[in-house]
Amino acid sequence: MPSDPDDPSNSTGSIKDLILEQEEAANLIKNRSLLEPNEIVDEERIVGRDEQLTNITQHLRVAIDNERPPNLLLYGPSGTGKSLIINAVCENIVDLCESRDIRFGVIQMNCQNVGTLGSAVYELVRKVADDTGATIEIPEHGIPNRKKWRELYRLINEYYDTVVFILDELDMLIGRRDKEEPAFSRLLYQLSRAGSTDEITSNVSVTAITNDTKMMENVGSRALSSFTPEDVHFNDYDANQLREILYAREDAFHQDALSDDVIPLAAAFAAQTNGDARKAIDLMRTAGSIAEKAGADRINEGHVREAQNKVEKNRVLEVTRGISTQKKLCLFATAAVASETGTGAAKSPTGYRVYQYLTDTLDADQYHQETYVNKMKELTTYSLVETERKSQGPHSGSYLNFTFGEDPETIIETLREDSRLNEVHEDELHTVVNAQVNR
Repeated sequence: MPSDPDDPSNSTGSIKDLILEQEEAANLIKNRSLLEPNEIVDEERIVGRDEQLTNITQHLRVAIDNERPPNLLLYGPSGTGKSLIINAVCENIVDLCESRDIRFGVIQMNCQNVGTLGSAVYELVRKVADDTGATIEIPEHGIPNRKKWRELYRLINEYYDTVVFILDELDMLIGRRDKEEPAFSRLLYQLSRAGSTDEITSNVSVTAITNDTKMMENVGSRALSSFTPEDVHFNDYDANQLREILYAREDAFHQDALSDDVIPLAAAFAAQTNGDARKAIDLMRTAGSIAEKAGADRINEGHVREAQNKVEKNRVLEVTRGISTQKKLCLFATAAVASETGTGAAKSPTGYRVYQYLTDTLDADQYHQETYVNKMKELTTYSLVETERKSQGPHSGSYLNFTFGEDPETIIETLREDSRLNEVHEDELHTVVNAQVNR
């Protein structure tokens, strides 16, 4: 019987030898932590965010005098430094408060996969307990939310003079659909009013972070009146700022590991997709890994281009794996239109007609155009697509224009990994889309 080439026992050396060989071959990247997009870096590596840094520092500095900082709303596209700046500022405030014997805490929660309000509150309880070494005195399940809030307040009162809750991607905390307002609105209300109740004696401040500029439109009136944040806007990085960010992390690589065109090209690719610094850093890391795997002496333009294709597809795949079939159909149809126009944009009426063709072809449920538009709007939270209302003229009404941040062809290719969408014949789809675009 032939041997299995993938069986480690059939290799000429041991697994340990293989690991050591791979370590020796990995001679381009020196400090991988600097190529992690969410790494809290030294302040001299923070580039292009002087205004936001000054703004947030002015708001939060009162904590070092044991006063309550104002609530903050940090908003702007993904990868524009929101989490980086707030974490860098809070890290320094923690040090200053320790030197003044002030118990200052920072509790950060990413809301993307939390689910319900009850889950969010218990997750905050868990994070406070982890930060302080405290014991949680309630179970996670089978109790009403008011007991979870009470436990959170108990821990805050016992262990902090001032605490800042950082709620990242807050707009993703929708909660149960049968509620009148989203879960993030109710969470904001409870946390921001905590200091005005008898249940809590510590200073509580809330920083909400979102990519959705319209999130506050969905916040209930009670939460609006109690949250009242200071707004800090983060705009896109331009290509020059992205180059500075990457040059500030150049020492992640060994000397002479980068050819001269690598950083400018990675910055240019990231600038094309909403000025996302995370993408620029991820491109550099991926290009380095590709070059090392190929046994190259240096990272060059070709490695960056290969990394661009890989990173783009991976991000789309990560997003699309978690969305419903109907959203996939809407996204597929709209991306097909955007690809045909060559502009990366699609008009909502045209996208909807292609969506109708897809649902007919696949014998799937078909919704009205309003539902199609709403599902596309929901996809803006993933930074795959942006919407803009445009007029067709004084007597023809208006339409939504969907603009893709990623290559529409990459989105189509990735969505075809869903076996149902792969049933759509490529030539027929092209004929249908072309007819709808040119009608």
